[in-house]
Amino acid sequence: MLKSHRIPVCEQTGVPPGTASVLEQIDLRRLRGSMTHGPADHIRSRWPSGHAIKGALPAEVTSFVGRLHEVSRAQQLLTQNRLLTLTGAGGLGKTRLAFRVAAQMQSSFPDGVCVVDLAPLASGRLVAQAVLAALGSEHDQARPPVSALADLLAHRRLLLLLDNCEHVLHASATLTRSLLDASPALHVLATSRHALGIEGECVLAVPPLSIPDPDAPPPLDAMVRYEAVQLFVERAASVLGGFTLSENDRMAVAGLCHEIDGIPLAIELAAAWLRVLSPQQILDRLHDRFGLLTRGSRTAPDRHKTLGATMDWSFQLCLPHEQRAWAMLSVFSGGFDLEAAAAVCSVDLAGVPILDVVASLVDKSLVTRADEDGHVRYRMLETIRQYGCARLDDDSREECRRRHRDYYQRLAARAEAAWFGPHQTTWSIHLRQEHDNIRSAVEFCLNTPQEADATLNLVNSLWRYRPCTGGIDELHRWLQRALEADLEPGPTRDRAVRIDGWLAFIRNDAGTGHARLTEHQARLSTIRDEPELYASSVQFAGLAALFDDDLPRAVAFLEEAVDRHRSGNDRPAAWLSLFLLSLAYCLSRDPRAASLGQEFLALSESGGAPLCTSIAQCLLGLEHWLSGRSRHAISVLRQALDVAHPAHNVLAMAQCLEVLAWATAQQGHHQQAARLLGASQTFWETSGITLPGLGRLVGHHSDCQEMLQQSLGGARYASCFTEGARLTLDQAVACALERSLPDAPPVVKPAENPLTRRERQVLGLVAEGLTDKQIAERLVISPRTAEGHVQRILTKLGYSSRTQAATWAMRNVLGAE
Repeated sequence: MLKSHRIPVCEQTGVPPGTASVLEQIDLRRLRGSMTHGPADHIRSRWPSGHAIKGALPAEVTSFVGRLHEVSRAQQLLTQNRLLTLTGAGGLGKTRLAFRVAAQMQSSFPDGVCVVDLAPLASGRLVAQAVLAALGSEHDQARPPVSALADLLAHRRLLLLLDNCEHVLHASATLTRSLLDASPALHVLATSRHALGIEGECVLAVPPLSIPDPDAPPPLDAMVRYEAVQLFVERAASVLGGFTLSENDRMAVAGLCHEIDGIPLAIELAAAWLRVLSPQQILDRLHDRFGLLTRGSRTAPDRHKTLGATMDWSFQLCLPHEQRAWAMLSVFSGGFDLEAAAAVCSVDLAGVPILDVVASLVDKSLVTRADEDGHVRYRMLETIRQYGCARLDDDSREECRRRHRDYYQRLAARAEAAWFGPHQTTWSIHLRQEHDNIRSAVEFCLNTPQEADATLNLVNSLWRYRPCTGGIDELHRWLQRALEADLEPGPTRDRAVRIDGWLAFIRNDAGTGHARLTEHQARLSTIRDEPELYASSVQFAGLAALFDDDLPRAVAFLEEAVDRHRSGNDRPAAWLSLFLLSLAYCLSRDPRAASLGQEFLALSESGGAPLCTSIAQCLLGLEHWLSGRSRHAISVLRQALDVAHPAHNVLAMAQCLEVLAWATAQQGHHQQAARLLGASQTFWETSGITLPGLGRLVGHHSDCQEMLQQSLGGARYASCFTEGARLTLDQAVACALERSLPDAPPVVKPAENPLTRRERQVLGLVAEGLTDKQIAERLVISPRTAEGHVQRILTKLGYSSRTQAATWAMRNVLGAE
């Protein structure tokens, strides 16, 4: 499964027979020679009794950037504890941080600071000798080195800095425990990719440097507040002399720092390329980061000369089953939980429980743990993930991705079965957390021959959730590609055709919607004794009539659909038909609208389904407003927002904010109404819908907009609308509920043509209708880089959809070039 690799000589993996002693002698001679200079050159001679250690830590050759919180926290912990271990993945700057902490605490240790670099050691049996050599003490070969150290340090108040313990972990832990027991005033500061795991140890995980949002980075003068940007700029200045961060490079530098995870070593290696490449060119080439980031200092340790060498060091410290797990877990995108990890990895772990393996990878700083909405998940830095992925051969990668796909297919089916029930919000949140993995599973199906049917099964199970949380366009694209590849008639395709027709009508694509309805009805004519399929077809016809504004026909179809679904005891389908029927009654001002709306709400509440309840409340609010009861409408709509918000039900929020804006305007609160209208516009587009969709609702939207423009004036209306459009989800809810509103980000007006040459090139491909993956293939860049370009383009232009950007391109870019 795994590609071949070299295993180092170390205590975890062992050495060839007869080799260890030779290596130890070589290393010991090297230690004795090297310890008279370098990191521990502050101790050059025998340590006479009563003589305090006096000496300096190594002088800093380059500037120390950021880490103010970590330095302060480490000092606090080292004051309160006698052993502090700084842990973290390779390249995060643990050594540099430890040196800074030690330098700032020297005055607290009258006997000095002793730095011991354990990286060169090939065996744990040399750790005690290395410490003795660093202290400048001659070792009596007839006496155990641990005993000699214990006597030497017994009454010393000294800070011992053990750097790079991970490959001699057991020996480092054993020696540290012995010295702390023997020396009451001794403090130890260790750096390791793995905690020592002994009593009294305090562990501080060193995080990546802070990075700006690559899709919406702050203004130029605020960029250097982010540690990763500051480090890149400072190292770039040392490479180019006069380098300063410019507006043209702002987006590229933000994207670059994000792409390499804020890892200091990777940032320094990337900055070295500025001798020949621009920041944007470096970013475009980071899809091959291990081939690119290879220009480290000639004097740096081998493991820090390239990014790949740093990852090799970590990989070689893992046991074989941990290496396999690292490689297999790389198929996950955006994190995973234990259940998912077990589904993908367990069969290849030689019987080792997945919990133990994940715990080991967390201990080795290769996987991080995070709490997300009360659910424990695990993540890899993208650099670590890509390294693991490169360790899988093609056959193993396909097998892991197939297991990955199968797991998410089962997960989606379970979510669908629980849709109309009390766990609806929990499943909605979980599916939102797993969106990247679901997308990866769908793409695997779409790009693998004979897998179109699996795509349809997976997408069919998701369709009730995905429109609520955004992504209608993506869902449609998946269905379209799968339906084009799978022409085999059957229940799976029948359902997919119906779902795609639904999505087409919601997206205001009536042509595609009617084409799907025709295909569905033609299929129905060839089938007998399928009551569920017939009821769904009637519901589909009612939806089409509703969007055609043929309300009498829509009511007739939907009343029949409700009856058929109820007789079949299909509560989720009955709920959906009842929703459409209630909407048709509202829009046609049918006197039964109010009572049916209450019945619809009662059905939603009886199922304990929060998403359904919020939609029912929103529909009831619409009925109140259409009946002239604006205050009642506002009250009910706010209740709906409170229910929809925790589940991030974007579609329900868009509906609520839209109708709430109409009711608020009718109450005379025009500025507030304009903000709500702007917020609703953002969420309509996030969900994949340009406007409320139905013709009569579009008319109400236009009437509200016209009234607000007249009352506020064009400029003031535009300002309030833009304020609302820029609100986050939490801010929009606070605005609608008239709670304290966090400061919205300032409106940034783009220049006449703010795009770089590469961004104009990408935008031209967007205007051609290409997906991010197709753009990546055309420009020979990674899909993630292409996606980053598109998001930065939208941010610069102030748009939220590709269609808006493409329209702008036709007017401002393509026509001018």
